[in-house]
Amino acid sequence: MELIFSLLQQLSVYVVIAYLLSKTPLFMPITTVSGHLSQRIACYILFSSFCILGTYFGLAIENAIANTRAIGAVMGGLLGGPLVGLAVGFTGGIHRYTMGGFTDVACTFSTTAEGLLGGLIHSYYVRRGLVDRIFKPSVVYITLLLAEMMQMVIILIVAKPFDQALHLVQAIALPMMIANSLGGAIFMSMIQDRKAIYEKYSAAFSSKAMTIAERSVGILNTGFNIENTQKIARIIYEETGVGAVSITDREKILAFIGIGDDHHLPGTQISSDYTKEAIEKGELIYADGYELSYQCSISDKCKLGSSLIIPLLDTEGVVLGTVKLYEPKQKLFSSVNRSLGEGLAKLLSNQILVGRYTEQQTLLTQAELRLLQAQVNPHFLFNALNTISAIIRRDPDKARELIQHLSQFFRRNLKSNIKAVSISEELAHIRSYLEVELARFSDRLEVKFLVDDELLDVIVPTFTLQPLVENAIKHGTSNLLENGVIEIRGCIKNQLGKSLVHLAVVDNAGTYSPKDEITGLGLQIVDKRLKNRFGEFYGLTMSCEPGISTTATLIFPYIKPTQEKKDV
Repeated sequence: MELIFSLLQQLSVYVVIAYLLSKTPLFMPITTVSGHLSQRIACYILFSSFCILGTYFGLAIENAIANTRAIGAVMGGLLGGPLVGLAVGFTGGIHRYTMGGFTDVACTFSTTAEGLLGGLIHSYYVRRGLVDRIFKPSVVYITLLLAEMMQMVIILIVAKPFDQALHLVQAIALPMMIANSLGGAIFMSMIQDRKAIYEKYSAAFSSKAMTIAERSVGILNTGFNIENTQKIARIIYEETGVGAVSITDREKILAFIGIGDDHHLPGTQISSDYTKEAIEKGELIYADGYELSYQCSISDKCKLGSSLIIPLLDTEGVVLGTVKLYEPKQKLFSSVNRSLGEGLAKLLSNQILVGRYTEQQTLLTQAELRLLQAQVNPHFLFNALNTISAIIRRDPDKARELIQHLSQFFRRNLKSNIKAVSISEELAHIRSYLEVELARFSDRLEVKFLVDDELLDVIVPTFTLQPLVENAIKHGTSNLLENGVIEIRGCIKNQLGKSLVHLAVVDNAGTYSPKDEITGLGLQIVDKRLKNRFGEFYGLTMSCEPGISTTATLIFPYIKPTQEKKDV
């Protein structure tokens, strides 16, 4: 009984050390069973140390040592797996061997076997998908009980003389089984508690982060401005429960929600030295009011007592602005909100960059459209004026009609802010274009419209079909000695379980060469604009039967007109 109490006293020191370590980052890797190399190394270092400490804390008895070494070996195996358990047990066993005594060899074998036993139980639960059971104190208790029984058997088999080994086992078996099993269960309880706290913290962090991300998605896509940042600041304020939230650019406050919003006014210049420092250095600053004093730079009566300032960075580390979280006096930041603040800064930075990218894409699309129009207009205008000049004397009414069509065509081109139109509007635009072209080619050109009625209200990017028709005339039918025929076709086809729109412009020249694969600037822009709107799998395809026909086909998903709105 006296030995039991002595071992329990030694165990108390062991447990206190384990408790202190549980408060450090060193303890975190052993709260999971990941199988990663870093986790296994952490298990080996930590539990090998506990193995050695268990030997040093042991009690000398009959030229042997009653100890708590088995806890480190078994726990190393349970949390790190067979290889880690074997390595921890072997390390602890070799250390015990250096201490001498008639059980030195037996203890080397038994400690190694105990680590391996823990590792085998680890593998048993992992293979069956029962990893959580490894963290049950009852599992550790039973495993250590079996390990100590195994150790006693090994001592009886290996240690000599047998009579002395038997007497030792009779004296230490029960105390060591009780002390080690109880100690292992207590140790695992600490790990289990730490694991539960970490999971609770992670769940709270993830829940807040996901909610903020869901509520804020897309808001900054239309610009990093006062209106949008006010919405973002409101979301962060509601979800985090901090005293106040502010968002700034590099020069002024864009948004402020919460305590102090009567004097922290959007649109005013940044006056806080901490904010200026965060922008200048691109570093997080936490003015907690204690280690780093905090005082509102605008009002002495402000109730805010601490501030967390996180810079918003682009991909090259350039500061775009800051997001600032505040707490009132007498209230400290929770660790969740401090970590969340850093995550929010990355989220907002990405949203700002996405918004700027979207804006640049819009400007690029508008520039491409203007380029496409500019490419068509001079060429078409020159031909149109020559045609009108040729017929104005012999047929003034026809010339007047052509001028009206020409006017309608250019009026449509001037509406460059229209990004998408219905197919019927696109066809009307083409008819205005073709009236002039038909007059130019007289009876040498025939155009057929074969578009299904159900497609007329479908929305397409503006100025999509006209470049294809112009290309068919300029590089196709205009080079024929016989009459040219152009067909504008449109239908819905079911492919791979999807309804796809096929719009085709077909000429009877067959002069297209595959080696030119959409090399014309106009065709490239048409293809790119379709891909930008509908995805990379769609766009313009060209095919040709030499001397017979050339087909330019636009393919994109069929979307019922009620499902989309025209972008004007």
